[in-house]
Amino acid sequence: MQVSVENTSALERRMTIGVPAERIETEVNKRLQQTARKAKIPGFRPGKVPMSVIRQRYEDGARQEALGDLIQATFYEAVVEQKLNPAGAPSVEPKTFEKGKDLEYIATFEVFPEFSVAGFESVTVERLSADVADSDLDNMLEILRKQNVSFEVVDRAAANEDQLNIDFVGKVDGEAFAGGSATGTQLVLGSGRMIPGFEEGLVGAKAGEERVLNLTFPEDYQNLELAGKAAEFTVTVNTVSAPTLPELNETFFNQFGIKETGIEGFRTEVRKNMERELRQAIKSKVKNQVMDGLLAANPIEVPKALLENEVNRLRVQAVQQFGGNIKPDQLPAELFEEQAKRRVELGLIVAEVVKQFDLKPDEARVRELIQEMASAYQEPEQVVAWYYKNEQQMNEVRSVVLEEQVVDTVLQKASVTDKAVSYEEAVKPVEAPQAD
Repeated sequence: MQVSVENTSALERRMTIGVPAERIETEVNKRLQQTARKAKIPGFRPGKVPMSVIRQRYEDGARQEALGDLIQATFYEAVVEQKLNPAGAPSVEPKTFEKGKDLEYIATFEVFPEFSVAGFESVTVERLSADVADSDLDNMLEILRKQNVSFEVVDRAAANEDQLNIDFVGKVDGEAFAGGSATGTQLVLGSGRMIPGFEEGLVGAKAGEERVLNLTFPEDYQNLELAGKAAEFTVTVNTVSAPTLPELNETFFNQFGIKETGIEGFRTEVRKNMERELRQAIKSKVKNQVMDGLLAANPIEVPKALLENEVNRLRVQAVQQFGGNIKPDQLPAELFEEQAKRRVELGLIVAEVVKQFDLKPDEARVRELIQEMASAYQEPEQVVAWYYKNEQQMNEVRSVVLEEQVVDTVLQKASVTDKAVSYEEAVKPVEAPQAD
């Protein structure tokens, strides 16, 4: 087998492979002999059909099959011989494809970029630290109460946080528009569900009252046909209901499946959950800063095949998350390219750090992470046992731990400053940068 390689770009390779005719004929004959043992042809007993008849009937198919298998086999033999690491399937173009002659074909493909991760010292990290104060716990209990609020019909004017049952009809330029009308809709004033001005315009309304609201859709409204347009909503208030917060009693505690009894037991369990959330938030923010630093210090070219695969994965995830009748390939690739590029770059960089420092998942940390996740459930021992019986889940946890070990490796050389903050600031999500 003859192999030559041409570098057509930083990552693309054009490899010409020649396969001797003798090897092709050997593979063709092997398939014809297999066919002869089981072929059923009128006038001949099974296994007694002359090879000339077998060749006349089946050689073309056997040759096509042999050539396909040989191209696949010789391609991988060639990349091993040339010490290449393909990042995706090759595009194959035959040069010579004639019976009795050597097979020659061209395989064009991308390889993984070769690089060493550097610049650890340039990575800057602000590591937050915080505690769950009693006031934070009190605030969380109020949030839990509000999440479980009930409403009772009242005979008074509506105020913020009341729940209204309404009918409404929306019109643009005097014409009703799709999705702009509803009957019997429950709306909590101040929830921000409706466009600006809608909920505010119903404060002070009473049951049986009709109000006309002249509003404007936001410029960035998701329905581009309505964005920035003026609209008129005719709203009829059917009922006004006032919120009633649940008491902190056993009935309320039981909704959360907490075994501990009494208010102190409940507070203890809620605090544990908040502390777990706090640890995860701090760890996540440190990790994001480390990954941002590695990306900035290690610009790499991404193989198109890997980028395309990641875009397709994100498309599928989007369809699964939002539903609807749309197919993944109907979503524009541009929507996902930036996120896909970041994921692929980080995947390559993290893999290289693992290789450079010969990192392997710390099984003690694996168990610790599983126990941490299991502690959020009523029967943590069963959750831990389930993980250890499920190899796929275990591998996913090991990947997470290995990524944490990469972060720890970088932190040893990075510029790290510690900052004490409040619980709320520590768990607050990082805002994405606004596009210009």
